[in-house]
Amino acid sequence: MTDTAPDAPVILKTKITTPFPKANLVARGRLTDSLSKGINGRLTLVCAPAGFGKTTLLTQWAHNSGPTCACAWLSLDARDNDFIRFWRTLVRSLADKAGEPAGQRLTALTLSLQDISVSTFLDALLNELYELPGKMVLVLDDYHLIGDTRIHDSLAYFIEYLPSALHVLIASRSELPFSTVKWIAKREHNELHTATLQFTADETAAFYRDVHNQPLTDEQIRRLAVRTEGWVTGLQLALLSLQSGTDTARFLDEFHGDHRVVSDYLFEEVASQLPPDLYSFVLKTSVLQEMDADLCDAVTERADARNLLELAKKSNLFLLPLDERDAWFRYHHLFAGFLQELLKRKHPEEWLRLNRLASAACISRGFMNEAVEYAIAGEDYSLLASCLKAHIPAVLESGELGNLLRWFRSFPPAYAIPPALSLHYAFVLLMTGQAEQAELLLDRVEASLDAAMEQEERKELQSGLLFVRSNLMFITGIFDKWFAHIGTLLHDILPADPAFYTFNYNRSEPLVRRTPLGLKGVLSPDTERIGAMFTDLLEARGWQGSYIYLYVMQSLSEGYYEWNRLEDSRRLAVLVSRSAPARELPGLYVPMHLTQAMLYAAEGRFELAHSAVDEAFEAASGLEDSRWRQLLQAARIRLYLKEDRSADVKKALPQLGVSGKDKPGFRQEFEYVTLARALGSQRKEKEALRLLELLKPQCEREQLLSGIIEIGILQALLENQRGQRTTALRHLHEALELGSQNGYIRSFLDEGSAMETLLRAYARQYRLTPETAGQGDGLQDYVLMLLSLFMPASARRKAADPALAEELSRSEISLLRLIRQGATNKQMAEHLTLSEGTVKVYLSRLYEKLGVSSRTQALVTAQELKLLDAE
Repeated sequence: MTDTAPDAPVILKTKITTPFPKANLVARGRLTDSLSKGINGRLTLVCAPAGFGKTTLLTQWAHNSGPTCACAWLSLDARDNDFIRFWRTLVRSLADKAGEPAGQRLTALTLSLQDISVSTFLDALLNELYELPGKMVLVLDDYHLIGDTRIHDSLAYFIEYLPSALHVLIASRSELPFSTVKWIAKREHNELHTATLQFTADETAAFYRDVHNQPLTDEQIRRLAVRTEGWVTGLQLALLSLQSGTDTARFLDEFHGDHRVVSDYLFEEVASQLPPDLYSFVLKTSVLQEMDADLCDAVTERADARNLLELAKKSNLFLLPLDERDAWFRYHHLFAGFLQELLKRKHPEEWLRLNRLASAACISRGFMNEAVEYAIAGEDYSLLASCLKAHIPAVLESGELGNLLRWFRSFPPAYAIPPALSLHYAFVLLMTGQAEQAELLLDRVEASLDAAMEQEERKELQSGLLFVRSNLMFITGIFDKWFAHIGTLLHDILPADPAFYTFNYNRSEPLVRRTPLGLKGVLSPDTERIGAMFTDLLEARGWQGSYIYLYVMQSLSEGYYEWNRLEDSRRLAVLVSRSAPARELPGLYVPMHLTQAMLYAAEGRFELAHSAVDEAFEAASGLEDSRWRQLLQAARIRLYLKEDRSADVKKALPQLGVSGKDKPGFRQEFEYVTLARALGSQRKEKEALRLLELLKPQCEREQLLSGIIEIGILQALLENQRGQRTTALRHLHEALELGSQNGYIRSFLDEGSAMETLLRAYARQYRLTPETAGQGDGLQDYVLMLLSLFMPASARRKAADPALAEELSRSEISLLRLIRQGATNKQMAEHLTLSEGTVKVYLSRLYEKLGVSSRTQALVTAQELKLLDAE
């Protein structure tokens, strides 16, 4: 637990830290030996009811396992019934023990969880784990709390393909919900069940005599072992009763029944003998899942929790430490369960009130996940709605949508969820693939718009409806309903809801059109029309700074580039570059700079192209996530390849962090395709083709059209390069079919003369000539169109020689000189006797004339055009 509000996906250290062993433990060598022998297999299951010492045993084993075996630990709770949260926390647990640089790569992998399929993520994770040196054990404690079938299925897949150096050890109260027969048959599965975990007579004697110095006879110990059936919690409870002065003979006569009967009886015995202050304290704090002194003070409405916690610890009241500072604790699940049932039964209103106090205390400290859970337990649905409203942006950012759905579904049917919150609910349904339910909820919200409603509230709801319906349209590709809806809003001025309009659509892709918002590379007249209408609508309302506006604009810019509409692409890229988010969000500024680099490279202006990449690299240098720097390094290598700078390619490749011997994962598809290009330039076609053959099915599984086409094109070029013309033309045909359906042009043109040669071979094979244009199918005309766009060498040289479209004024030449001197806007204003605002306007016009978006690029272009040579 941390006092920092979880605005980002923060992993609580207590969840991924092996608990500290309790003092006065009985050494259980027979069980720890069994665990140690089992780790050479694939899976160990420790399965028994509550109170049999599963966690204690695993803690004891983990702290004694020695330096040769690293132990990654994950303490599960009910909130981990969220696919994203479960795997993010599990991977962070592994990363914590993996060392560097493996730990950094594993942590970076979690950032792609929201953007790729389950199988692709797991394959990438397993590939990373195969590289780990040494033996590692992953402990999943309290797995019985997980009920999500997606998690069960994904964990079974994970264990199926587990590297031999990794072992999974699961502690659960119930059998695993997936089959383990195969691993049992292969002797890769170790099990410790209830009968194994029961204390033997010798261990029982050691517990009472050696550890707790309790003078019991052999017969009394035997009877206790029989009555408790070796149940360690029963032995502990019996010890507490005996230590309180209970008559041993009477106690043993009355002590019988199954575990639940025994635990209730014994907990009652223990609780009834506590001092009133301590009894009241443990009863009230039993509502807390995890606690420190401040939370306890808030719930008990006292100021002495620190002393009472210490007293509870000294009294052996099943208080378990969660951190090395002895600041955070929880009660043993059985003890907490007993107290909670007692509280609910005898004081139901107090149970609700205490949970509400806990929720309010968590809100004040920024523990919003916990605040939501306590509000649900306290049945305070107004408080729950308030918590969700405040917490939704952070949860959307973290991607833990499973928990959001569960929280929304905690409202009773009779409770009227506020319409604004219902919009968020619809958005979450949409993001989790439940488009039909989302649309039904949107219809209900729309129907709730009342003429009597406050005008501001009505407009805010209309704003949210526009946003969610727009996402529905972009994700489903169903445009008709969006047109109908948008027609009613064309003349309304709507406020922008920050919770909606600051949603980050790109956390890991080099180009926006590779994301779901960019339809993963699908291009059509509809996508352009919708994108243009949508951005026009947002512009009319002054929402040019909203993330969705900028991401759609950037996606349109990238689409125009692919369609070879370079001026349209440049115009939008410059507009995006002038926004504040485009300078802050890597998901925007990296694609924007890469688009600029591609535009410059298409004109042969490689110095400017490198400048664009370098500017993005500098902006990304301070980011914790190294993913963006890797993408930019790949872009830099692609530019070197276009320029035939083989020495620079060779020097830059090691910094890419991938190898031709890897089993490539989809998460780094852009980097591996870059590597394949580099290998091809070194005449290592076989290695390059191997990478592409492994990547292509992953792109197909992710339905990434742009990746499928690029890989197909590269396969064709590489096969042709090594003399396999028939195979090359087959790959080219597949790429052309997909390309023609989406109007792809630059993907082919940017490959240069090698693609032109191959396209001419394709045209000869299919007898395509300018005279046959319009006589065959669309594919034939498409091929002829592509061929017509390849320029002869003389024209390419002319295109590479830049010319200024519009002459610069004397003031603009002066600005260029000042830029070269490194003057600030303020210094420029003083020198030219202008206001800073006017200087900004002049700079904007200067950039537009030069076709650039920054000072660095302006200087490079001025040098190319010899604009300052007269000085």
